[in-house]
Amino acid sequence: MSAKTSYAAAGVDTAAGDRAVELMKAAVAATHGPNVLGGVGGFAGLLDVSFLTSYKQPLLATSTDGVGTKVAIAQAIDKHDTIGQDLVGMVVDDIIVVGATPLFMTDYIACGRVVPERIAAIVGGIARACSATGTALVGGETAEHPGLMGPDDYDVAGAAVGVVEADAALGADRVLDGDVVVAMASSGLHSNGFSLVRHILSQRGIGYRDALPEFGGGVGEALLEPTRLYTGPLVRVLGDPGLAGAVHALSHVTGGGIAANLARVLPVGSWAEVDRSSWSPPSVFRVLSEMAGSTLESSEGTWNLGIGMFAVVAGDAASGVISALEAEGIPSWVAGRVSTVPHDVSGFVQGEKGVNGGAVRLVGSYAD
Repeated sequence: MSAKTSYAAAGVDTAAGDRAVELMKAAVAATHGPNVLGGVGGFAGLLDVSFLTSYKQPLLATSTDGVGTKVAIAQAIDKHDTIGQDLVGMVVDDIIVVGATPLFMTDYIACGRVVPERIAAIVGGIARACSATGTALVGGETAEHPGLMGPDDYDVAGAAVGVVEADAALGADRVLDGDVVVAMASSGLHSNGFSLVRHILSQRGIGYRDALPEFGGGVGEALLEPTRLYTGPLVRVLGDPGLAGAVHALSHVTGGGIAANLARVLPVGSWAEVDRSSWSPPSVFRVLSEMAGSTLESSEGTWNLGIGMFAVVAGDAASGVISALEAEGIPSWVAGRVSTVPHDVSGFVQGEKGVNGGAVRLVGSYAD
């Protein structure tokens, strides 16, 4: 028996893997600018970074993440063309938080069986989102794990690298008393809290292929609404000469929810109250909360509830930043203000994610 036949007998189809690469090559190549060397299929991706010599003190920023159990819904309804955007959003939108411009990304897909069209759909989504954020997709890996994963199971992960000039890096050290907290709308659940979503639906006996008026149609399709990408617009806002220095910090609202993620980018001794009345959480959050018999407030540490990113900006620049974001198609609004005046922070969220930062709490009631 040949080695190839033996591998196939073990459940690994190398021919299917090659076919998947052929199907995704054009989408991946479309993310490559003149600085990417070597094309698709090399052992390692190459990027010419000689342009970094123009930086005074370039800092490299890196992030890695996955999509979590949202992939279970994609698998359940056999829809795989948007999960890649979720992956890019989870990874690249962490890099922009420090003010870094993304340079390149790599992805990893583990699956029980390579279905070329499925893999190509996933990578196609990654590539489109990379193009939208100015990120080169320079490499990736698809690994077949028969016996460890079911034939139609898969998981996705990725990592990216960006660059920022040292004196332009954003963070808590730039935040000042009186800074305004600007909220940026999410497109929905993004890629967090899906274990809770799946539990709620399971308890109600609702399937992902069911159609419910509360979800505006198919349940699975509504839940797979892809993550909004903030990087492209924020790179342009940060590079706007008219807004130079206006943005002091950014916070990506992912795992841990609203208050915990904002607190991470505020300085020790500061506090902020996020006004719930400044926005109305989208219907998907309300429907799921009602199904669970709980309140929106109880899920503030799990779901983004309609806020995908925060910007902490100079008080006199808030209107300009909001106008710029709105022009980029991102609904934005003032959600709070930062203070360093001594204050009782009992009941505030602080110290989450291992970060000794500021204190944040949500106040008021949500708008209808």
